[in-house]
Amino acid sequence: MPLDQAFVGRKYPPTEPYLVGREKIREFARAIGAAEREFHDPEAARAIGYPDVVAPPTFPIVFTMASSHAQIVEDPELGIDYTRVVHGDQKFVYARPIVAGDALVCVNTVEDITTRGGHDFMTTRSDVTTEAGELVVTVWAKLVQRGED
Repeated sequence: MPLDQAFVGRKYPPTEPYLVGREKIREFARAIGAAEREFHDPEAARAIGYPDVVAPPTFPIVFTMASSHAQIVEDPELGIDYTRVVHGDQKFVYARPIVAGDALVCVNTVEDITTRGGHDFMTTRSDVTTEAGELVVTVWAKLVQRGED
């Protein structure tokens, strides 16, 4: 059954803050092979103007995927069959870099749902801000729910 178009524009409540840790940034950087010193060494990050280690550009996937999954994918009214979902696309637009010590909140929105060739394509948007409301990054993800056999 196709995803309900009525969900387009649905905005979910803000998530609890995600506290960005220095070690989490380092672990993520190691996992993706990002060897730049500012991702690992606070002094190197300070030397180029950051208060602590800075996160690699794709780091928001750590917390935005979890928050959008919990709010959107697990929304029983939407009815996604996650056993048939594949990741289609990801996009990050930054207002400023993420650094260790940030406490970040996500507001997740279903931005688009289309059906093509029997498959559902859903685009989600996560607006990531500080607890004070400063925009940090906007993250878009496209999920594809394969059609039933």
